Amino acid sequence: QVHIVESGGGLVQPGGSLRLSCATSGFRFSVYSMAWYRQAPGKQRELVADISTGGRFTNVEETVLGRFAISRDNGHNTVYLQMNSLKPEDAGVYYCNAPTLLEQGRSSWGQGTQVTVSS
Repeated sequence: QVHIVESGGGLVQPGGSLRLSCATSGFRFSVYSMAWYRQAPGKQRELVADISTGGRFTNVEETVLGRFAISRDNGHNTVYLQMNSLKPEDAGVYYCNAPTLLEQGRSSWGQGTQVTVSS
């Protein structure tokens, strides 16, 4: 059974940084691309960044380009999201998941981790 636990969120001032972590189990982590998603209040969940199986290829959403970076540690079945120069509009609940497993109906959403950006 797929198990995903996000952590690392919190309250940070504009311009600050956070590093989110996503610990996974229950599937062969190294063979799946992974992604971080964000759900802002009143909005749909949206893709923020994704990373290939080996970590060589990454994509980030345009509004976070140059500020966020996704990485993974296949030895520890963990994916990270480094968030720098945070803005109020980056706030929301951040989730990670394997897009393919979601599409196949083999994964569900974790509890996410709340990011609040405010002075």
